[in-house]
Amino acid sequence: MSRERRLTAGAVAVLLVALLGVAAGPGVLADPAADGPVRPGPVAIAESPAIAPGEVDGATATLTLHTRIGHRGNPTDNVSVRFRAYDAESGLLTTERTVDLDELTGDRSVAVNATIEVPREGGYVIETVVFREGEVVDRDRTQVSGLEALGTEVRFTESEAVPPLSVSVASVDEGANRTTLAVAASLTNGGAVSSEDLRVEVILRQAESNLVAARQSTTVADIGPGRTADATTEVSVPSDYNYYVDAAVYRDGVLVDTARSVANLDPTETISANETTREVEFEVGDFAGGDDGAGDRMTEAAEGTETSTATPGFGPALAVVALAGAALLARRRTRR
Repeated sequence: MSRERRLTAGAVAVLLVALLGVAAGPGVLADPAADGPVRPGPVAIAESPAIAPGEVDGATATLTLHTRIGHRGNPTDNVSVRFRAYDAESGLLTTERTVDLDELTGDRSVAVNATIEVPREGGYVIETVVFREGEVVDRDRTQVSGLEALGTEVRFTESEAVPPLSVSVASVDEGANRTTLAVAASLTNGGAVSSEDLRVEVILRQAESNLVAARQSTTVADIGPGRTADATTEVSVPSDYNYYVDAAVYRDGVLVDTARSVANLDPTETISANETTREVEFEVGDFAGGDDGAGDRMTEAAEGTETSTATPGFGPALAVVALAGAALLARRRTRR
């Protein structure tokens, strides 16, 4: 047998052996990478959660959560995002919500939206956790506060026809020299739900000294959406003085709004709400525990006034002239 035939026969034999091997084990020549599982692509939080208020009622508030989850590389399945709200003071879990995502593919980010309902008080820490195949791959924390102010927007009324504060005289005690004023605060709810209990505090300050002459509080509740209500309180102050009337409305101890007016009880002077203080004499005793200060003011007036008994128009020079004239007249009468 020639050399060429022997080489051809060997090549055929090798080919036959290879074909037999393929038939016996189809995976022998396959790509080794195709045998193992495909590693999923990385997943992470692409944007920190944005939190917006939703529906609000008297006791709870709905928070709308929005974030984006980024993905790269191979397709990734079994991805979920869990939102939890913890009480900011106690750290106790208040509520949670989990959102399952469809398979993530390509290099992109996907939006994830959810809503959670929490009590409308205090503040919360919102935790966002991303899971892949049940394992934590990323997390984020955001804090929110001031939920008690959501929904109701109670303010002092701003209207030309209805002033925020109206001051009137309720009664006068002339013997004690005190005047009782009725202060009516007009409040308007510009929110979408009825208001909770509100506290209105009224403070009267003597205009020239800025001393607090009286302080009183009252409560008002259930002001409906778009409605206006009055909170009236009475305060007793010394008469014959002018006062700045300051009012403040509080919700759960939080200052919501303020207003100012004046009460002019001094018949000789008046002040306006935006007027600066002036130096004017006054009796401190009038503002000490509501005691009658009329006697003190009378004593002060008596001590500060000098009484003169001289006849108007007759000074020392005129008296000398009168004496000289009287002497001349007497001398003339003697000669006669």
